[in-house]
Amino acid sequence: MTDIEIARNTELDEITTIAKNLGIDEEDIELYGKYKAKLSNSILEKRKDKKDGKLVLVTAISPTPLGEGKTTVSIAIADGLREIGKKSILALREPSLGPVFGIKGGATGGGRVQVAPMEDINLHFTGDIHAMTSANNLLSSMIDNHIYFGNELGFDRVVWKRCMDLNDRQLREVETGLSGEKKIVPRRDKFDITVASEIMAIVCLSKDIKDLKERLGNIIVGFNKENKPIFAKDLKANGAMAVLLKDAIKPNLVQTLEHTPAIIHGGPFANIAHGCNSIIATKMAMKLGDYVITEAGFGADLGAEKFLDIKCRKAGLKPDAVVLVATIKAIKYHGGIEKDKIQEESIEGLEKGIDNLYRHIDNLKNKFGLNVIVALNRYTQDTEKEINWLENKLKEKNIEMSVVEGWAKGGEGATDIAKKITRLVEEKEDFKFIYDDNDSIKEKIFKVATKIYGAKDVEYKEEANKNIEMIEKLGYSNLPVCIAKTQYSFSDDPKNLECNNNYNITVRDVEIKAGAGFIVVLAGKIMTMPGLPKVPAAESIDIDEKENIKGIF
Repeated sequence: MTDIEIARNTELDEITTIAKNLGIDEEDIELYGKYKAKLSNSILEKRKDKKDGKLVLVTAISPTPLGEGKTTVSIAIADGLREIGKKSILALREPSLGPVFGIKGGATGGGRVQVAPMEDINLHFTGDIHAMTSANNLLSSMIDNHIYFGNELGFDRVVWKRCMDLNDRQLREVETGLSGEKKIVPRRDKFDITVASEIMAIVCLSKDIKDLKERLGNIIVGFNKENKPIFAKDLKANGAMAVLLKDAIKPNLVQTLEHTPAIIHGGPFANIAHGCNSIIATKMAMKLGDYVITEAGFGADLGAEKFLDIKCRKAGLKPDAVVLVATIKAIKYHGGIEKDKIQEESIEGLEKGIDNLYRHIDNLKNKFGLNVIVALNRYTQDTEKEINWLENKLKEKNIEMSVVEGWAKGGEGATDIAKKITRLVEEKEDFKFIYDDNDSIKEKIFKVATKIYGAKDVEYKEEANKNIEMIEKLGYSNLPVCIAKTQYSFSDDPKNLECNNNYNITVRDVEIKAGAGFIVVLAGKIMTMPGLPKVPAAESIDIDEKENIKGIF
């Protein structure tokens, strides 16, 4: 059966039952049908004196076009912990329509380990991302409306971009205001995908509605002729934007196919944004469960670095353990094995590709000072010889490995790693950030590039240097950096899989996100509005006369 058929043939508990089992008061849950609900932020206040649950971060080696199954493993671990009698809960990101209709076709796990209702979660869910799109574009329309009616604030340069939650490379740069009306001012504009927008980051990093409104007001939307910033609050836009986001800031409660509770909220990409679910959702999960399984997008050089250097720094969090997801075929791919031969047994391919796994382990264990376990997401073509070889290699580095078979067996296929995690979270850690708040912007970028990516140095384009100087003059140099680069390589070149330390990172531009509270660094050729592949997943997605959806997986 396909993932969607498995999900459709699994009987779910009503979401009121899931909430009741977590001890959530009826007044703190807002139903979106039988199987979805919004959770009130008052839950945090009511449980402020409860001891936090253990926080387990799931990340992965550098991704490949083959898919590594990080979300699938995250769900399997949460179900596995329940299987051994532990009170676990998931805290995940919301899928974006961009990859659903682009490459992935869905992002809710697979096989026996899925969050449900999977069709709803993969599509419009509870409308959070649509609300963010509306808030973003309301601000855009208010900017251009202000300019149309006389430009009292003196806009000389608009830096705020419009957005939409679909992949559309045609919108990366556009001309607007071409109607020819008397007072309309044509200008060049750009679109981001919604999940890379500052609105998404603000919702994920805000602690409550008051903080949300303040952050929205602090968005820099443009500059006047004196190069002084103009803020969203100068347009009196933040109140209306907050109204549009009043429900989007509330976390969403759903469940796995095995009825493990899952809080799904916020969905920034990790290659072009900060890649973590919301702070509110994570903290709420830590008050509702004894073990919280959360994930950060793409490889550990991107999602995990941003989770640790941005989210943990801002929220006062730290993971008690890190699960690093790997697959035999991904290691072979990084060893140069061609895709059509990837299923053949090859110890030589593993030997050549294991360096990618080693480097991620070293970063997490020795650079960040965290407890690490490798989760091998097993596929049917993996041989015992390959698995044993990998396990022995990791033992030589004092790293434990567990074979996870959640896709085929559900939580039962993840009981081994669940037991190992319960021991690992009790071990001492020496968690530290990669850079300090007081480091200069270039020092922060250099430390991430050299310590985490393994680059020799960082090169800057003229535009990047100019914007760094401007950001420093505005007094924002103490903010963390969010580096946008390819997910396929430690370098900024997606084709450089070997990454032999003989490369530099090239920074082409730097942007200030004053509302979100970080600095975006654009490296290599990364784009904040993705394009569709030659054959998009949308071509295989359909609905029949009985309203059964197919093609989402």
